[in-house]
Amino acid sequence: QVQLVESGGGLVQAGGSLRLSCAVSGRTFNTYALGWFRQAPGKEREFVAGCNWNGRATNYADSVKGRFAIFRDNAKNTVDLQMTNLRPEDTDIYYCAAAPGMLVITTLSHYDYWGQGTEVSVSS
Repeated sequence: QVQLVESGGGLVQAGGSLRLSCAVSGRTFNTYALGWFRQAPGKEREFVAGCNWNGRATNYADSVKGRFAIFRDNAKNTVDLQMTNLRPEDTDIYYCAAAPGMLVITTLSHYDYWGQGTEVSVSS
């Protein structure tokens, strides 16, 4: 069983930065791919960033490339999402998730475990 708890959301002005953190519990942490997704009310949840089992391989949605970065620390069982140059359209609920597998996974349906979400609001 894997449990995920996000933190770090909040309100920020456009152009600002936020760092989201996700604490992951589970004995087999390093056998899971990890990812961040986001969802606005009435919209589908979408992929934001993902990393493989050791964090050395990553993948990003086109909309966040060059602005967001995912960091994984297997010693601390955490995965962070550093967000810079934030835009109003980045306003969403952000979720971290875990998927069984060693490679980067971008497909939502492959993720078995989800956090409760943390809200990010970007004002213009």
